Parts: sequence; structure tokens; C-alpha cells
Amino acid sequence: MRHRKKINHLGRTSSHRKAMLANMASSLILYKRISTTTAKAKALKTYVEPLITKAKQDNTHSRRMVFSYLQNKIAVSELFRDVVEKVGDRPGGYTRILKTGNRNGDNAEMCFLELVDYNETYTSSAEEKKTPSRRRRRRRGGKKKSPSQQEAQESPASQSEEGPQVQSRDTDEEQSVSEEKQDITGQEGAEEQQQKDESVEAQQKDSGEERQNKGGADQQDSGSEEEKKDE
Repeated sequence: MRHRKKINHLGRTSSHRKAMLANMASSLILYKRISTTTAKAKALKTYVEPLITKAKQDNTHSRRMVFSYLQNKIAVSELFRDVVEKVGDRPGGYTRILKTGNRNGDNAEMCFLELVDYNETYTSSAEEKKTPSRRRRRRRGGKKKSPSQQEAQESPASQSEEGPQVQSRDTDEEQSVSEEKQDITGQEGAEEQQQKDESVEAQQKDSGEERQNKGGADQQDSGSEEEKKDE
């Protein structure tokens, strides 16, 4: 069982592994991106990020501590001069692993290890997302505003105090006008109904009289025919 064995030895001795990680960390600081296997990239990530954190304090002690790991003066000067200015505001997570597939031959899983703030594609897209986009919402199928409402909206801010009183008066007047219209329409409807009822009654009377006249004429015709037969 591999209890308490967190270090990936990478199939190398301690001295070989330390020299390899120091060389890869120097290359990452100088070129900002390197291509390697995923296992080595994960090991290098835990090796180089504490060094970048130490480089935030630019003094002799931190420079000597970083140099004891890297053993490269050019990489140390690059780290304290340029890299720290880019990543100074970031609280950790200075590197990113981008997997690129498997290698031909031994089929090892390959990836890119890069410094986050030096990738322009990712940083530009993140900045664009941060900038708020102003979108205008349009209502579909909404009712058109009356000219009185448009004038009320376009009124200057100086009339803001008198606005509620004027609006209340307008609403009262509108309500009274609407009630009068309803009363007028109700009266007109009642008159129309009365006229319709009278016309129906007149038609019924006319039809009744016609039927009576027809009945009397039929009886007279039948009586005359009987008299003729008797003669």
C-alpha cells in the first residue's frame, strides 16, 4: 500500500529529479510555456509555484532562496523583474496545464504547462466577460402609449413636485368622462331595445289581422259554394 507516499519519483533518483525540475522551472520562467508529459507537469507545478510566491518579496534573502532551487541567475532575474509584475495581484494558481493528447511511440499523455497571465487568448476573453454588456430590451405586442402619457414622460424634472397632483386630477376627469360615456351608452341601449320590442309587437299585430281577414274570406267562399250546390 502507498500510504503517505505523495511524491511522484518519476523513475529517477533524488538528485536527478531535483536537477530536472530546476531545469524545467528555469525554462518555464524564461519561455513562459513548455511542452512535457502530464506527470512531469504536475510535479513541476508544485515545485515552481512556491518559488513565484517567494519572488513577490524582492529582497536579498528571497533571491538567494530562489537561486538555491533554480541555480540559474538569468531565470532568477527574469522572475523577479518581469514575471512578478504580471502575477503580483494573483493569490496563487500561477500555472495552467493544457492537455494535448498522447505521444507517438510510448503513448505518454502530453500537455502544455504555461504561466496563466502570459496567455493572451484566455486573458482577453476573461476581460471581455468582465465588461458588462448593455442590452436594450424591447417589448413585443405592447400597447402603444397615448399622447397624454408621452407628454407626461417628456415633462421636465422641474415639474416633478406638481406632477402627482396634475396626474390625480387627470385621472379623476378621465374616470368621470368614462362613467358619463357608460351612462350614455346604457341609455342608448335601452332606447334601442324598446324600439325593437315595439317593432316586433307591431309585426305580430299585423300578422294576426291578416290571418283573421284570410279566415273570414275563406268562410264566405265556402258558404257561397254550398248555396250553389243546393240550388
